[in-house]
Amino acid sequence: MNVFFFQMIRKRCCAYVLGATALFFVLSTSHAHATATLQGYVMHVQMSPAICVLDRSSAKQRKCLEGYSLTIAGLMPEINSSNCTTQSSPVLSPLQAKVVVRVMPEDAVRFQLWRTIGGCVPMNASQYFRTIINFAEKLKIPSELTAYEDRNIQQSYLKAQFLKLNAGMPSDGIRFSCQKIKSRPVLTEIRVCYKTNGEYKQCASQVVSNCPSAFDIKGSY
Repeated sequence: MNVFFFQMIRKRCCAYVLGATALFFVLSTSHAHATATLQGYVMHVQMSPAICVLDRSSAKQRKCLEGYSLTIAGLMPEINSSNCTTQSSPVLSPLQAKVVVRVMPEDAVRFQLWRTIGGCVPMNASQYFRTIINFAEKLKIPSELTAYEDRNIQQSYLKAQFLKLNAGMPSDGIRFSCQKIKSRPVLTEIRVCYKTNGEYKQCASQVVSNCPSAFDIKGSY
C-alpha cells in the first residue's frame, strides 16, 4: 500500500491523515563544525501500542491516549562525538509545531531530543524537525504495522514489504528492534538509515536488529 508514513498515523476511531503540504529538506551551516564527521542519520520509528504497554510512564502521553500507531522517537546523527548537547531551544513556529506533532506528539520529548543531539547536526531546530517531516513523508509503511489487531509476522516478509514500497532502500538499510511482552517478542522500533542528502543507505554495523525470525506486532485498538 503506497502511502506516506504520516498519513498512516491515526487515532483509534479513524484514519489520521495529514494534508499533502510540500515540505523540503534544508541544510544550513549553523553547526558547520559537525559536518566533517557526520556520516548520515538513523530515524527511530516507534511502534506506539507496544511502547505504551511496556513503559507505564508513557501511559498518559498523547501517543498512548490517542492511539497513535507509529511515532518518531528521533533522527539521530551518525557522528564521532561523545557530546552532542546544545543549549539552544527547539523553537518552532505555530504552523510547523502543528505539523510536527502528527509524528512527534510530546513537546517534552521533542525538547529533550533537540537538547541531546542538536550540537551534532548541521542545521537549526526548525530545519531539523522539517527534515524529520520530510523523511517521514518519504517513508512508506506496510499496512501490517497500522492494523487494529495483533498479529504475528515473519521478519523477512516485513523487510521485503519495506523494500518493495520504498524505492532505493537497500536490503540492509533497515533494522528491527523487539522486546518481550508476556514472554513473546514484540516489535517496538524500526530504524531506517539515511545518507546526509536524505537518500536511503546501508546501516552501519552498530545499528543492529535484535528481533527473531518471527515476532508480534501489537495492534492499535
